[in-house]
Amino acid sequence: MRFQLNYKSGKPVYLQVVDQVKAAAASGAMRAGEPLPSIRPLAEELRVNRNTVAKAYTELESQGVIETVAGKGCFVRGGQSPYKKEVRLELLAQAIDDAVVQAHHLQIAKPQFLRLSDERFETFQQRRHRAAKAAAR
Repeated sequence: MRFQLNYKSGKPVYLQVVDQVKAAAASGAMRAGEPLPSIRPLAEELRVNRNTVAKAYTELESQGVIETVAGKGCFVRGGQSPYKKEVRLELLAQAIDDAVVQAHHLQIAKPQFLRLSDERFETFQQRRHRAAKAAAR
């Protein structure tokens, strides 16, 4: 996996790593059981402090995206979420609330917002489908 960091975005580097791993796992670019890079080499590659990568991995583990196996490293978890359905829905509702607030500030009307959401969902599903087909070959 190749990480792309934007130091000018204002978003903490560790959260950028978290978001990219979550997106890769959700899209199928990273499969269950696939190892993540070790902390030290990844920190050197990204030119960040090791604690930054460790913090990202800790956050990913707390969200149930990865699991740490003592002495072996960090791996993408299987499809089972450690959260109950109600908690998963609440987490998603919070993310949607953030998007709605952003849409309001950008003066995006509800129909445009819903159309864009639908398009993004379809694009994501197509990418996931292509990744699954590529992995099956």
